[in-house]
Amino acid sequence: MPHEVRGVVARAKGEPVRLETILVPDPGPGEAVVSVAACGVCHTDLHYREGGINDDFPFLLGHEAAGTVEQVGEGVTDLVPGDYVILNWRAVCGQCRACRRGRPWYCFATHNATQKMTLADGTELSPALGIGAFADKTLVAAGQCTKVDPAAAPAAAGLLGCGVMAGLGAAINTGAVGRGDTVAVIGCGGVGAAAVAGARLAGAARIIAVDIDDRKLTSAEKLGATHTVNSRTADAVEAIRDLTGGFGADVVIDAVGRPETYRQAFYARDLAGTVVLVGVPTPEMTLELPLIDVFGRGGALKSSWYGDCLPSRDFPMLIDLYLQGRLDLDAFVSETIALDGVEDAFARMHRGDVLRSVVVL
Repeated sequence: MPHEVRGVVARAKGEPVRLETILVPDPGPGEAVVSVAACGVCHTDLHYREGGINDDFPFLLGHEAAGTVEQVGEGVTDLVPGDYVILNWRAVCGQCRACRRGRPWYCFATHNATQKMTLADGTELSPALGIGAFADKTLVAAGQCTKVDPAAAPAAAGLLGCGVMAGLGAAINTGAVGRGDTVAVIGCGGVGAAAVAGARLAGAARIIAVDIDDRKLTSAEKLGATHTVNSRTADAVEAIRDLTGGFGADVVIDAVGRPETYRQAFYARDLAGTVVLVGVPTPEMTLELPLIDVFGRGGALKSSWYGDCLPSRDFPMLIDLYLQGRLDLDAFVSETIALDGVEDAFARMHRGDVLRSVVVL
């Protein structure tokens, strides 16, 4: 019997989202229905609303979520009703060439629910990142549910489902920041601030936060930045070099994803240093660099997709660090809102007023 619940739906490109009645089917084989406790408002949801991902409208938005398993379908053996979970959009298959090579964080065939959630009139919904968690309940593949300690507050825990994990993983997994390293993070919104926190967790000696908004730089300092640079008034590359003895940083993380910030990251790193791109560019953006500089500077140019995370490994570990007081996930929660407040939260996010608004159900 389908569950009739509320959900935040984007019906057409650029139109304000609406709170609508949606139908969530009982879980089929390999699926689970999750009662959502909290879900963060991420830039990716706004990209969906603006048609920046694809045009498979209408979308059921929301994907940075924590909640409780309510039902499981046939064949699901590692979840039971009552399990407290963070939802993820990288449910690895275990069979593709990446998984078989022991690199499941690159899985090329991740799972989503087979059945579709619908509007009340039967119109099929496209769930954001295969999740659709701006809703009282959602249907996902069982592998999209990662069990964590239920002591973790849902508003904080759910943020590991996307943006915070992307930033933490860009530093820890992709950038392989080590003890004593110097790290620069360009762009200190939710993802960049998480990269700062990740660099601190990894033991970086110097963490330089770069942004054009002093409010974001203040947040970055609270999360572990040792130095800040407002690139509206200072040359970011020169400032990073000045703070690193003229050499540049060992790891530079571009959490903006624009050609100009990538060039800053490229030239702000030390010889044989690493650039990590975790900010998401748009399809029309192009990059031009002198090939002799790419060759001559050495090192590594990497892209970080979801922080190269393995949810089953990383989520429980990070939640444990949160509960130990070593990772301040609460610092990312700027405000909690109701399910009907998502459209206004998009505006605050666009203005840079928040790290994360979080819907609490």
